[in-house]
Amino acid sequence: MEWPTTIAGRIKPGAELDCVNVQEVKARMFRRPEVRFCTSFDGTQVAAAQSGAGSPVLVRAATWLTHIEHAPAGSFNAGLIDAFARHGSYLEYDTRGCGLSQRRVNDISFEAWVRDLEAVTDAYGHERFALLGFTCAAGVAVEYAARHPERVTHLVLFGGFATSYHSTSHPDPAVRREGDLMVELAEVGWGNSSPAFRQVFVSRFMPDATPAQWAAFDRLQRETAAPDVAARYLRAMYALNVKESAAKVRCPTLVLHPKGDEMVRFEQGRRLAALIPGARFVPLQGRNHIPFTHEPAWQAFVDETLAFIGTTVESIDGARTSTRQLTTRQREVLRLVAAGNTDKQIARRLRLSPRTVEMHVGNTLRALGCRTRAEATHRAAEQRLL
Repeated sequence: MEWPTTIAGRIKPGAELDCVNVQEVKARMFRRPEVRFCTSFDGTQVAAAQSGAGSPVLVRAATWLTHIEHAPAGSFNAGLIDAFARHGSYLEYDTRGCGLSQRRVNDISFEAWVRDLEAVTDAYGHERFALLGFTCAAGVAVEYAARHPERVTHLVLFGGFATSYHSTSHPDPAVRREGDLMVELAEVGWGNSSPAFRQVFVSRFMPDATPAQWAAFDRLQRETAAPDVAARYLRAMYALNVKESAAKVRCPTLVLHPKGDEMVRFEQGRRLAALIPGARFVPLQGRNHIPFTHEPAWQAFVDETLAFIGTTVESIDGARTSTRQLTTRQREVLRLVAAGNTDKQIARRLRLSPRTVEMHVGNTLRALGCRTRAEATHRAAEQRLL
C-alpha cells in the first residue's frame, strides 16, 4: 500500500476544506501505516511500519514496550507519528519478542537488537537517515551509528545510558541488587493478574501519571511482552555497555534527558552525551521517563529534534519549504530580533551575556543561509519559524 503524499490524493474534487480539516485528514493518514515483516539475521520476523513520505527519514530503534498496531490518539506512539510523519518519513518497528514481531525467539541480546535494526533499515532501502533512540534503545542506536557512519545523518537520543546495573566498571553492590530485584519482579509478577508487581515499573517510568494513565501503561506491558521475555530483556539491557562505541560516533548527535527521571538518572544521560564527540546535551523539565504528549518536555523534545534533523514542511497549496536546523534558543533569539530588540536588550530579556546573544544570532544566520538580520527575519517568517 502506498499512501498519497498530498492531501489532494485523499479528497474528492470539489470538497471544501479548512485548515483544521486538512490537519485532521493528514493525522489520520499518518496513523494508518502498512505493517511489513522483515526477516532478521536468524530468521526472526520483525514487524515494521513507515508513516509519511519523503525526506528527512527518521528511524526509531525499537524498545520492548511498544506495539506498532496500538497507537490511540494521545498515546506516545501516536505522538511520535504525528510529530514526525507530517515532515517526512517516520519508520518504527517492534523489537523481537514484543508487539507484532515474532514472540517466541531464542536470541534476546544486545547484538540481536542491533542486527534487527540493520534488517529493518535494509528492508526499507533507506541509504541515509536520522536515527532516534529512546531510553533502552539509545544504546542500540549508538552502536548502529558507530558501525554504519555512512548511513546515519543525525543521531537523537532520549533518556538513554551508556552502562547499566550489571555493566558499570565500578559496581555498587546495592545498585546491582536493585537490578536483580527488577528482574525477579518481572519473572514473578509480569504475567500475574494483579498489577501490583508491574506497577513497580510503572511508578518509576511515570511517577507523575494519573491512575488512568498507570492502568493504560500496565495494559501495554501485558500486551507487548510475555513474562519470560520481559525478564530476558531486562537481563540483556542491564548488561549493556556502549562506552567504546559512543566514542566512535561521528555524526551530529543530540542527547535529551528529563532532569527528574527516576528510571534512568539524569547524570547517566549527561555521561552518555559526554562520551560522544561533539554531542549537544539538552536537559528537559519533568520526572517521567517517557513524557506524555501534553508535557512541556514532549514539545521541547519535538522542537529540538525537528530543528536538529532539518525538516521539509508541505503547505496546503503544495509548496515545499525547507526548515533549517534552528535550536529552540535560536528561534527565541530570532523572534526578539524580529521585534526590533538590540543584542543588549535580548541579553537582559533572556538573562544571557551580549556575547552569547551575538553567537546565537551568528549561528542562526549561518543556519538560514543569510547575511543580515533583516534577511534572516524575512526568511524565518516565510518558513513560519516565528
